[in-house]
Amino acid sequence: MYLQVQGHQTYCYTGGKAFDPAQPTVVLIHGVLNDHSVWPLQSRYLAHHGWNVLAVDLPGHCRSAGEAPASVEQAAQFIVALLDAVGAPRAALAGHSWGSLIALEAAARLQERASHLVLVGTAYPMKVSSALIEASLHDPEKALRMVNVFSRSTLAPPPSVLGPGTWIFGAGMALGRRVLQSNPQVNVFHRGFVACDSYTGGEQAMAQVHCPVLFLLGALDQMTSPKAAQSLITAARQTGQPVQVVHLPVGHHQMTEAPDQTLDALRGFLGC
Repeated sequence: MYLQVQGHQTYCYTGGKAFDPAQPTVVLIHGVLNDHSVWPLQSRYLAHHGWNVLAVDLPGHCRSAGEAPASVEQAAQFIVALLDAVGAPRAALAGHSWGSLIALEAAARLQERASHLVLVGTAYPMKVSSALIEASLHDPEKALRMVNVFSRSTLAPPPSVLGPGTWIFGAGMALGRRVLQSNPQVNVFHRGFVACDSYTGGEQAMAQVHCPVLFLLGALDQMTSPKAAQSLITAARQTGQPVQVVHLPVGHHQMTEAPDQTLDALRGFLGC
């Protein structure tokens, strides 16, 4: 589905279902050098079980036009505008990695319009090594290899996600190249990493969240280790809202490395 958001054409994967204002809505937000396709099982299931799914390509990424966000705050405001454009009065927000920070900041801005908040592979502060930031600018292919090595705990995904025999490292490399090449004006790899590294509003944003929060963390995650999420977990518990923390025995890409467990956690949290 294409929408006009902030004056630009925006793509959201909906699982093949038209938007129904009578149904609850969930927004799925990807991380750096990713797009809507990183939520394959979760987006399809929710779309066919009573939810409006907006698995978005962020501005300047793949099918979405507009300026690629240079900060978490800028991307969060886009998510607010997206919900306004589609006419959703409330929505659950789920974000992976950089997308988790965007979902957090958007939930703080939406206040009661955010019904649930899901942070997958999150950390705060989400510091990125200077070597990786430098490589993302001057040698993106090298940085992409580094990320795909650090992010993965499996060589092939379970059959329920990408299909038997899929080479998960190669698929990650191909996706990263495609996203990077989709925007010849801006290096979205470097810009996204800088946005993660420079974000300082996490604890303040969490204090403004008015909905239940789910943390989905990978025990083998080398990009955003589970202990790096502790400050956000503590801040979430201080809000008085219900907080769930789920540890999965995988790396950074929970949606494809543990698709069924990730979906089960989402289903239980969203009540579907």
